Amino acid sequence: MVDVLLGLQWGDEGKGKIVDYFAKDYDVVARFQGGPNAGHTLYIGDKKVVLHQIPSGVFHPNKLNLIGNGVVLDPVTLKRECDTVASFGVDLRKNLFISERTHLILPTHRALDKAAEISKGSQKIGSTLKGISPAYMDKTGRNGLRVGDLLDKNFTTSYIRLRLKHQKLLDNYNFTEDISGWEEEFFEAVEFLKQLNIVNGEYFINEQLRAGKKVLAEGAQGSMLDIDFGTFPFVTSSNTISAGVCSGLGVAPQTIRDVIGVTKAYCTRVGSGPFPTELEDATGEELRKIGNEFGATTGRPRRCGWIDLVALRFACMVNGVTKIVMTKADVLDAFKELQVCTSYNIDGKESQEIPFRIDRLAVTPIYKKFQGWDIPSSAAKSAAELPETMKSYVSFINEYLGVKVRYISNGPGRDQIISVD
Repeated sequence: MVDVLLGLQWGDEGKGKIVDYFAKDYDVVARFQGGPNAGHTLYIGDKKVVLHQIPSGVFHPNKLNLIGNGVVLDPVTLKRECDTVASFGVDLRKNLFISERTHLILPTHRALDKAAEISKGSQKIGSTLKGISPAYMDKTGRNGLRVGDLLDKNFTTSYIRLRLKHQKLLDNYNFTEDISGWEEEFFEAVEFLKQLNIVNGEYFINEQLRAGKKVLAEGAQGSMLDIDFGTFPFVTSSNTISAGVCSGLGVAPQTIRDVIGVTKAYCTRVGSGPFPTELEDATGEELRKIGNEFGATTGRPRRCGWIDLVALRFACMVNGVTKIVMTKADVLDAFKELQVCTSYNIDGKESQEIPFRIDRLAVTPIYKKFQGWDIPSSAAKSAAELPETMKSYVSFINEYLGVKVRYISNGPGRDQIISVD
């Protein structure tokens, strides 16, 4: 049995904490897509840890963690993460496994990412410059190198061949930055990576399933950044929705049971792209300040706005969401009035659908107002202790979406999550 946990907005929904919360109920936690542009924040005691590629179940003893074939892996980032995780006494040789089919991010991928983004000028996508897009392009172009290739005696030859191809592209961009330091780091990290558990990922995960083990598939980014169904072209380079689990881990569709979607009580976005409910005013700034809305990976300030139920219902539909976790509800404690987007005004017509190329349209959100709770909710330990106006807010969202919020996170602590079944 596989349960899926993924983001329903533009990423940054607080998935790391939620995976960490649920991990105790599973035997295996597996990342199925994305790269080091993801930043899943956990708090271990009073220490903050941000995981970029290692599954968020790694701090649970006796849990297995798999980096699936749908991920693109940066060995340098992985080595740094492993060093951080190991400092907490975690033995990664026992609980971290990497699919041999996982594609590698090379130093020249990072250079190509940077060169391409610079060339766009004012039309920048908002790339994190981690090399993810060029790595996925090499994957679909059948040029990429994979983790299993590291064990081949001809790996260096294959690396040089691909590097030369990349260099021609970089020459077209007039990119002259010296990346020799990146390459030195890369090959040091490769030697470290070769010492970890490299496995045939699809056999590994299916053997766990046949043995009756429970698997939690962990997504990165969010549904509205999906390469097919997100706000194209301002999207990531992989399938962030539940369909990506099957191709990203090698499991059959019938193995999937629950799809757990994570949404904030409001909405944020990092980088460029359409964001209908964005608040470019004092309210948006207050959301950013109270919510500490700065990227876990990049540190970039996040754009903030009210919750968008049009986009959220779309995400629930394409994912087949069965239950929702709402995070950062406590951030709204200070607001006397809240607003919820229930439809869009597009060229004078009201719509509850996400249009094709929303970035080319003038979209005005239509809101329903709610009374804020204006009292602290972070001390609540049970659903009964939550403010009545928060319950009304959530009840409306449940009715609109047709899927219920089953858990509410009311603070950053590992124990600050309330079941509202």
